[in-house]
Amino acid sequence: MSGADPTSLNVGRAAGQGEAANVEQPPERVDYALLDQSLWNAFRAASDPVAYVRAWLALQCRQVPGTRAAVAVLGAPETGPFTPAATWPADDAAPPALMRAAEDALARRETVLQSAGGGAENLLALPVLVDGALYGCVALAFQGSAGAAAEATRRLRWGLGWLESLLRREQGGRDAALRDRTMRALDFVAIVLGARRFEQACTRLATELARELECDPVAVGILRRKRVRVRAVSHSADFGRRMNLVRDMGLAMDEALDQHDIVHFPPPEGWDYRVTRMHEDLALAHRTGSVLTVPMPAGSAAGDDDRMLGAITLERRARTRFSDETVELVDVIAAMVGPILEEKRRNDRSILTKVVHAIGGGLWRIFGPRHAGLKIATLVLAGLVYLAMTVTTTFAIGSPARIEGLVQRSVVAPFSGYLATESARAGDEVAAGEIIATINDQDLQLEKLRLETARRQREAEYDEALATRELATATILRRQIEQVDSQLALIEEQLARTRIRAPFDGFVVEGDLSQRVGSSLDRGQELFKIAPLDAYRVVLEVDERDIAQVEPGQEGALRLSARPGETLDYAVTRLTPIAEARDGRNFFRVEAALDTVPDWVSPAMEGAARTRVDERLAVEVWTRRFTDWLRLALWRVQP
Repeated sequence: MSGADPTSLNVGRAAGQGEAANVEQPPERVDYALLDQSLWNAFRAASDPVAYVRAWLALQCRQVPGTRAAVAVLGAPETGPFTPAATWPADDAAPPALMRAAEDALARRETVLQSAGGGAENLLALPVLVDGALYGCVALAFQGSAGAAAEATRRLRWGLGWLESLLRREQGGRDAALRDRTMRALDFVAIVLGARRFEQACTRLATELARELECDPVAVGILRRKRVRVRAVSHSADFGRRMNLVRDMGLAMDEALDQHDIVHFPPPEGWDYRVTRMHEDLALAHRTGSVLTVPMPAGSAAGDDDRMLGAITLERRARTRFSDETVELVDVIAAMVGPILEEKRRNDRSILTKVVHAIGGGLWRIFGPRHAGLKIATLVLAGLVYLAMTVTTTFAIGSPARIEGLVQRSVVAPFSGYLATESARAGDEVAAGEIIATINDQDLQLEKLRLETARRQREAEYDEALATRELATATILRRQIEQVDSQLALIEEQLARTRIRAPFDGFVVEGDLSQRVGSSLDRGQELFKIAPLDAYRVVLEVDERDIAQVEPGQEGALRLSARPGETLDYAVTRLTPIAEARDGRNFFRVEAALDTVPDWVSPAMEGAARTRVDERLAVEVWTRRFTDWLRLALWRVQP
């Protein structure tokens, strides 16, 4: 459609087409100029969306030659439901084939054209999309060729601009109304939030509703034990004297909450059926013109989004009903202030009441309906607590451990000298008497040679003295020979000790002289440390927090890093009362004896040990560290 004079559109078009105008009984001869003018006048004068769509659809049918039927299907954006808003001819139902084409266009969100060709009937359906949102569709049934179908599509697309303009205006009006309603509701939220106490918040809400919506009175009721108690009446801090009014308003609130819906008396036209007996009694008893009750949800603050906090009842003395806009406003206000009032009500309770309600609420969620996940979690937790309080386990002290020889013999340098050779190092097995190192004996050999020469000289002199019968000289020489023999014996002993031998069959625990051959040695310097192969002990490094639990005679299990899958049993033999510090922790040295010693065990192996103490409750074993820490922390802070 264009902005041209409508009288210039389609003049003389229908003379040979047999087209019917959108009138109840079209005459045999129609003045189409007057008909178009009347349609434009109706389109311009449309006072509501329904009349607007009907006039627009009639004009569209005039724009498409050969149109036999048309329907405009509209609904809520995207969600629907989509129903016929206008048909053409006005009093006729849309043909089923045309409705199927419209449904197809709605489902596919695109143009649907079913053309038979050859002048047969064509079906055209276009979706109505505004800003990408689906509002409905328009469908036409017309006769014409393929070219006529393309022209009809072009004209219908062009004409949809008028309908989109209407939908945008309608949506804009709804958005503006929603914004206004939201802003007004936020004003009431601010009023409720400004009150410090629950009762004060209810009174302020009722008074402000009465002033803003021109009502008298307005009451706020709270649901307790399946009955509503009126907690505030507008413009009245003490409403005890108005017991009849308060009772009747409470009954009206009960009636609305029982139905979980808004109740309006007298009921407006078009509303779904609702029971209004209590509202009618309230209106008659107190000469009220109109009564409105809106349920007020408690929201998530109550732990149940479906639970109702109470209701708001509004009365008007005059015979003026509450408009739909007012009802929607009060509904929004109730939905927004309900959770706030519930939170204030809960905060105003005493501590004892809060505790009782918290316990009761928890028990209700556990034993009441729903909350299956909480019930399962509670059963699992109860089972774990029962097991922890009844199941016992072996209490064992864990600690690092290592293997040491039962006896460790140090092999030292017998005298000062120089290292000549070495044949063993840490980790080697040695046999008793095996030479494991030698000391350079060159000086000793020279000294031995000197002494042997001196002895032969003394022997010659001794023989000569005997031959000449010089007994005194012979005696002196004999003593000198004995002295030289003693020195030779000492040299022989020292030469024997230059060959350092293993004292017994064992395992070299410490000592590696491979890099010190030729270096000097001091007398008594440790060269090797050897442990026997068949006698070991376990050394445990027990933490200072656990040493009080360990006693001689206790048994345990040891696993070495070399073979973590095998367990060796041991018994504690000795506790060392001296603490050592290493890696930021204090520990005591505890010695234990292995029950059996496998062939693969060797000194210096490390692993982990668990010393069994006694049988205790599992919960006591699991929380031992925490309880010990807690006892110490409480003792520190106590006066």
